[in-house]
Parts: sequence; structure tokens; C-alpha cells
Amino acid sequence: MDQSTIASVALPGSVGASHLSVIALFMQADWVVKLVVILLFLASVWCACIVVGKWLSLRKRFRAADRFEDTFWSGTSLSELYERVGKRPGDPMTAIFAAAMREWRRSVDRGSGTDKGLHTRIDRVMQVTMAREIQRMEKNMTFLASVGSTAPFIGLFGTVWGIMNSFQSIAVSKNTSLAVVAPGIAEALFATALGLVAAIPAVIAYNKLSTELGRYANRLEAFAGEFSAILSRQLEERG
Repeated sequence: MDQSTIASVALPGSVGASHLSVIALFMQADWVVKLVVILLFLASVWCACIVVGKWLSLRKRFRAADRFEDTFWSGTSLSELYERVGKRPGDPMTAIFAAAMREWRRSVDRGSGTDKGLHTRIDRVMQVTMAREIQRMEKNMTFLASVGSTAPFIGLFGTVWGIMNSFQSIAVSKNTSLAVVAPGIAEALFATALGLVAAIPAVIAYNKLSTELGRYANRLEAFAGEFSAILSRQLEERG
């Protein structure tokens, strides 16, 4: 075969060197690589939605906690505050307060249990409520961690598959010219690049959100401890 004819042979599934845009790389890629790219793109979009939603939710809860603590420590009576927010608590801290006050009122109205038993039940109610609220706030965090840890390997799988196809095409065309090989390799490496694009923001966001969730959980824990001490003093005064 004439050398000029060999040089003109293009690898199956490859694009010309002048058409290495993202869309061209995707359209000319093997179906397995396309599937990997679509999966990583959808994972990136879903991660972005989770991160934005979590961040806005955390900011809202921190502001709500500030407002509630200002009211709680302003001298308002516990009964009055419970009547105001107890029926429809709008944030985790209010929910903890409402759960403790509900147990307090129920036990006091019935006159049931010892002071020590009542204090134990109130502590347990606050811990259960806090655990439930934190668990609700941590929803979808596992997905972020999974994308951060697996996306590079999913992208690498697409790259390996694409390079295997490129080598098979090289064997068929019997042409190892870099100009011919480069587009096919670029298609394969595109999957790895997208895997890193999906993984790096997911890892950064997961670490940041985990830190903020930890701060908020510590704040709830501190409030529960302070409120428990207040109720303990009231039990002693009642006794």
C-alpha cells in the first residue's frame, strides 16, 4: 500500500486533530466511554445540587439557632416560649427544646416518676431528637463521599476502554502516526479528566459540609446540655 494512502487512514472512532472540542470527543467516542461520560456528568450535576442545597440549609439553620438562642436567653419563660414554638418547631434546636418541654409537661401534669427518672427521660428525649435531626441533615452526604472516592476510577475505566479501542484501530490501520493516534487517545483521556472534575469538588464539598455539620451538631449538644442543667435546677427547686 502506498505510504500516502496509509497516512490518510483515520482510526475508527477518532476525530481529526482540528476537531478536538469536548463535544466532538464525546460524539466520536466508543459507546462505553460515552456511557461513562454521561454517568460522571450526571453525578457532577447531582453533587452540585446536593452541595448548594446543603449549604443553604445549613446557613438557614445557623441563623434560626441564633434567633432561638437569643429568645431563649432573653428571660422569656420556658412555658411561654414552648407555647410559641412547641407545636411547630422549625429547626433542630427548637425541636430539641420542644421535645424536652413536652416530656417535662407530660410528667409534671401526671405527677409520675421521681425527679431523677424525669431528668433521665428528658435527657434521652433530647438525645433521640438530636440524633434524628442530625441524621436528616446528613442525608445524601454518603453520595458525595461515594462520588469523591469512585469517580476517578470510573473515569479511568473509560480511559482504559478507549485506549484499548485505539490500539485495536492502530493494529487494523497499521499506522502509528501521532497525528492519527492522538485523537483516539484524547477521547479516552477525556473520561479521566471528567472523573477528576466530578471527584475533586465532591471531596472538597464533603469535607467542608462535614465540618459545618460537626459545628452545628456540637452547638446542638451544648444547648441540650445547658437546657438539661436548667431543668435539673427546676426539679431541685420543685423538690
